[in-house]
Amino acid sequence: MTDTIDPAREAKVRESFGAQSLMTTFGAEMVAVAPGRCVIAAPVRENARQQHGAGHAGLTFALGDSAAGYAALTLMADGSEVMTAEMKINLMAPALGDCLIATGRVVRAGRRLTVVTAEVEAETDGKRKLVALLQGTMVPVDPA
Repeated sequence: MTDTIDPAREAKVRESFGAQSLMTTFGAEMVAVAPGRCVIAAPVRENARQQHGAGHAGLTFALGDSAAGYAALTLMADGSEVMTAEMKINLMAPALGDCLIATGRVVRAGRRLTVVTAEVEAETDGKRKLVALLQGTMVPVDPA
């Protein structure tokens, strides 16, 4: 796999991401896109924390799922969109930090199924701590 993505494909991925109202609600940004890889970051806002002050697992999952899904979309056929078929999460530490950074990667891209992973890290003052690992399967869907 190359590290550079076709500009038209990147624009398609970013346009799809921009249509996600949940990511907008969380203040998430797509910070990097490459073939088979996507990085999404979001602040840990007061409205996305659990009762102990850490980022909620729902925020952690949503960021990891989206990063993995968009990593998959970078390798799917033109005209496809992406949808999660299944996703598992291991929460490894409380999501304590100023922001969460999710890095999604394609493990194997097939014709119908794409196996993906994502790591979610909490960041404070430039220091990162791994808080979750996700693994799942993405499928292409017709956007119509």
